[in-house]
Amino acid sequence: MRHEQLEQGYHYQVMRRALDLIDDSEGTLSLDQLADRMGMSPAHFQRLFSAWVGVSPKRYQQYLTLGHAKTLLAERFTTLEAAHGAGLSGTGRLHDLFLRWEAMSPGDFARAGEGLTIRWDHIDTPFGEALVMGTDRGICGIAFTAETGRAAAMADMTARWPKARFEEAPGALSDWTKAAFDQAGETQLHMIGAPFQIKVWEALLQVPSGRVTTYSEIAAAIGRPRAVRAVGTAVGRNPVSFLIPCHRAIRKGGGLGGYHWGLPVKRTILAWESAREEAG
Repeated sequence: MRHEQLEQGYHYQVMRRALDLIDDSEGTLSLDQLADRMGMSPAHFQRLFSAWVGVSPKRYQQYLTLGHAKTLLAERFTTLEAAHGAGLSGTGRLHDLFLRWEAMSPGDFARAGEGLTIRWDHIDTPFGEALVMGTDRGICGIAFTAETGRAAAMADMTARWPKARFEEAPGALSDWTKAAFDQAGETQLHMIGAPFQIKVWEALLQVPSGRVTTYSEIAAAIGRPRAVRAVGTAVGRNPVSFLIPCHRAIRKGGGLGGYHWGLPVKRTILAWESAREEAG
């Protein structure tokens, strides 16, 4: 598994470099041009893409462009059912991941994690290194460190539950994280947040992989149509990146909006999901 994780992290670094090249280019780069600028042979570059997402570099390059969010909004927009699955329902199951989740009670959240032991580990993912945290009930935090660095990610996550006890536990969360990123097996998720935040995160769980929704759509779904700004804040405070898919929330006009762990990570995840949707 360690070899597979290192390979995934390497793939992200390649994609991150490709983002910069594509953004700086005035037009689409050919396979030979892109491979040459990445310092790889075309055959190696082709194999890398095929192994990662199953589509050609040319096609994947289209997913990485800055205008891809507008295409997603036009072609893969998800309308959320008003108030459907967006209450404090306790436990549920996500349709596109084998995911069991449980929300912390408002009273427990108000105690800022007091009496809670949170284990943590650093793992490599398809989107670079991530800091993963979990309780006995499931994963409670995933923070991508490629853009922010380890120290900033750790400070950010521990500040969310300042009275909790944090314990480094290499490998302890591996079964859950492997299931999460391989999308095979069952992952357990423990959502720790204020009631309003959890409603927003539950609404995000209804957005299928490869599709997007808007902040205003989420606000309407939780019965607070005028609370778009508050919804945006709650989306940004999502502690479990990827599993609670805040990257699938974009602006009504087709802009990507923000992303707590860096827009390059958000763009790469959206492109990866779009490509897998097409390849599958």
